[in-house]
Amino acid sequence: MQAQAIQGEALTSGSAEGQVLFSDTALSFWGGVAPTSGEVIDRHHPLSGKIITGKVLAIPNGRGSCTGSSVLMEVILNGNGPAALVLEQADEILALGAIVAELVFGHALPVVSVGSAAFASLRDAAWAQVQADGQVLLSDQAPSASVQAATVAATSESPSAPSAQDAANNGMQLSAQDQEILAGAQGKARQVAMQIVLRMARLQGATELIDVVQAHIDGCIYTGSASLRFAQQLCAWGAQVKVPTTLNSISVDQRRWRALGIDPVFGEPASALGQAYVDMGAQASYTCAPYLLDTAPLAGEHIVWAESNAVVYANSVLGAYTAKYADFLDICIALTGRAPKAGCHLPGNRYATLRIDVPAPQGADDAYYPLLGYHVGLMCGTQIPVLCGLEKSGLTSDDMKAFGAAFATSSAAPMFHIVGATPEAVDATTALGGKAPTQSFSVSLQDLQHSWRELSSSPESTVDLVALGNPHFSATECHALARLLQGRQRHPATQTVLTLGRAVKEQARANGDIAVLEAFGVNLITDTCWCMLDEPVVPVAARVIMTNSGKYAHYAPGLTGRQVHFGSLAACADTACTGQAPPTLPAWLLPSPATESAPA
Repeated sequence: MQAQAIQGEALTSGSAEGQVLFSDTALSFWGGVAPTSGEVIDRHHPLSGKIITGKVLAIPNGRGSCTGSSVLMEVILNGNGPAALVLEQADEILALGAIVAELVFGHALPVVSVGSAAFASLRDAAWAQVQADGQVLLSDQAPSASVQAATVAATSESPSAPSAQDAANNGMQLSAQDQEILAGAQGKARQVAMQIVLRMARLQGATELIDVVQAHIDGCIYTGSASLRFAQQLCAWGAQVKVPTTLNSISVDQRRWRALGIDPVFGEPASALGQAYVDMGAQASYTCAPYLLDTAPLAGEHIVWAESNAVVYANSVLGAYTAKYADFLDICIALTGRAPKAGCHLPGNRYATLRIDVPAPQGADDAYYPLLGYHVGLMCGTQIPVLCGLEKSGLTSDDMKAFGAAFATSSAAPMFHIVGATPEAVDATTALGGKAPTQSFSVSLQDLQHSWRELSSSPESTVDLVALGNPHFSATECHALARLLQGRQRHPATQTVLTLGRAVKEQARANGDIAVLEAFGVNLITDTCWCMLDEPVVPVAARVIMTNSGKYAHYAPGLTGRQVHFGSLAACADTACTGQAPPTLPAWLLPSPATESAPA
């Protein structure tokens, strides 16, 4: 059996071997992998339907949701995880899930990054041995069945938790208070939290920590028993946040989940998870759009926000400074008040490296921006783009929200720039930091047509559910929907469900919009969001969903098993009244007669 050895960087502890499951497409574990089975459920991914359990999973990196760390920890602890992860480049979200499983629960999963050239060699490998020092041995054929049957993924003992001396030996500069926390003087919860922060700081190449002024926690999403065990363990250790902290959407409407018909087997632990973070001192904001709260950060403030759409909005639109923090690291930083000085906390890491010229949305409706965000995200991977061509488009905050949420779904980048619209992009040169882009691309209407068909792929015109509010609706979106529905009748076979934050619901109620929406028959749900909702909120008999969210259009087929139509808010309102999706692409996306008659 011929073998090839490649040397990678070990991001976590342990060694393992197994059959190689390879893809050169990044994968989000949240919405992409089922924790209870290990199946890849992202129906847009090349590995859709494959089982990762026991395999050496080779992917370039993660993408999309910050909850990927929680899902990875869940599959590790319930035995559905891969034998090892081999990545093209280090991925903080995936590494963190393995680090928490290791430090808190004593389960090690080897995670190795190997670089672009070496990663390509895994494409044709059948079997891989991942060693504790980061070396990966590849073979073009699997061992015999008897050897495979005897192979057990070897997990090394979890390493000792980092001490102040370990940090010093690794070049980390700790303040007196950091050392006090690490020594346990401020309690077990903060001590373990600091240990995790330092592990991640080392992975990120940070040499010091910085103060943050606020936090937004994404780890309150219930991905299974492990996510609740983690939060309850922190509570048992006396955890209390050190900075003002808001909470992301949880997995149920905490005040109405029983009335909505949610099974207590899911509803009770999901609600308990949200309460555990409230018990740690967090505000029960329960929204995936914290930038809509009156506590939104100011430009230049260092914060720790998780939830992918919130991260890119904070960095790109508000000009605040945050990394794309994975679930669990968010609460660890909130408990210590300290974050690694790395990533987008450093001004030099906020510059664009890609230039993307996009078509101006002439005559387009509000579906243009989530569609564009999704398409641009697919082009970017981990690189920060600057978009040119929208200087006269007059983007609203809702346009930015829709663009950013879709962008964060299909990319792993922490922010974007739009010339003339975002604060760090007065022009392309400024956004690029005065350097030439590493690559330049142009987006055509034909490109956007392709992405539209990816998001809106259902062949059926009859729609059973109109799903709105991913991310949570703003007060202006509530008002726009109320104007579209006022005086009209709901189609009796089509339900309309809208998710929004508690604070925005009260604003919309004061504006008179909630009364209009409820009179039409819209089901208004707070606290949770569409990435967490399934039956019975999604009707059992429903086959087709329509949404104006690029994010949900991507995730819904895998999360719910339903087909999806994507369209503008006005198209969704019309569908709520007629029960039928628009039969064709919107007029602004159709090819012009000149394009149709052009030679192939």
